[in-house]
Amino acid sequence: MTSSLREKKVKTNGIWLNVAEKGDKEGPLVLLLHGFPETWYSWRHQIDFLSSHGYHVVAPDLRGYGDSDTLPSHESYTVSHLVADVIGLLDHYGTAQAFVAGHDWGAIIGWCLCLFRPDRVKGYISLSVPYFPRDPKLKPSDFFKSFGDGLYISQFQKPGRAEAAFAKHDCLTVMKKFLLITRTDYLVAPPDTEIIDHLEIPSTIPDWITEEEIQVYAEKFQRSGFTGPLNYYRAMDLNWEILAPWQDSKIVVPTKFIAGDKDIGNEGPNGTMEYVKGEMFKSVVPNLEIVVIEDGHHFIQQEKSEQVSQEILFFLNKLSKTE
Repeated sequence: MTSSLREKKVKTNGIWLNVAEKGDKEGPLVLLLHGFPETWYSWRHQIDFLSSHGYHVVAPDLRGYGDSDTLPSHESYTVSHLVADVIGLLDHYGTAQAFVAGHDWGAIIGWCLCLFRPDRVKGYISLSVPYFPRDPKLKPSDFFKSFGDGLYISQFQKPGRAEAAFAKHDCLTVMKKFLLITRTDYLVAPPDTEIIDHLEIPSTIPDWITEEEIQVYAEKFQRSGFTGPLNYYRAMDLNWEILAPWQDSKIVVPTKFIAGDKDIGNEGPNGTMEYVKGEMFKSVVPNLEIVVIEDGHHFIQQEKSEQVSQEILFFLNKLSKTE
């Protein structure tokens, strides 16, 4: 990481977010939103690459993560709060419209930003998580119950449960268990087993990440804890209620979806990849490009950093030329 990367605190929506930024401040703004369990650091390759091509790249630690403010209640982690955080960042930088990319939970925030405020998004890149239409009859928690108690999302619901399970391991181990996942199922643990205990660490660290880089994450979570990040999952039913007015709405922002063919949940006839390649996704996101990266897993912008960076740049440059 070159020395011109800057970190600072920005006041937005009543809280302080830690923000990493790099590039020409006069260049087009690109906002990068990370997922679970990460920080701005998950975008380190794209920050360097995109800033070297003339873009002003901004990547926050989302609320509850890293060096940003953490609020104790899950009610402070709804998509209304999270999108408002993003709008505050765009206002801080004086940007009427920005390019936005999101991975995992950052992707969900990005989709909601496109729903709530399409006027603020010049183009959107979603990594790993497609846009799913809201089911008007089924709350997320009820849907996830169909997988049983072993599903990681279900285990994350009860305050304190996952925190206690994670605390049995050091933070470096927790990070390795998540970041190095190569499973393509929905991450369901056997009966009476916590998902963090069930996840395995590969015998060797893959060449796309180093022990030192994983330690960067571990040190941040050692200080911040996991309650903030877990509260995103605990607000899912609240999000379902909040999104009711947008029932049957489409994403009108120009969008590119990028995912690995071996991402979490891709496996099987009802897997995510079947949905991505089907007609429903294209019908609710009509201005859509889809890129599936061969042998790519969940943490795709790190594992396949060069390919993801190039795909993002192609999309940004194409939209910049059409202005």
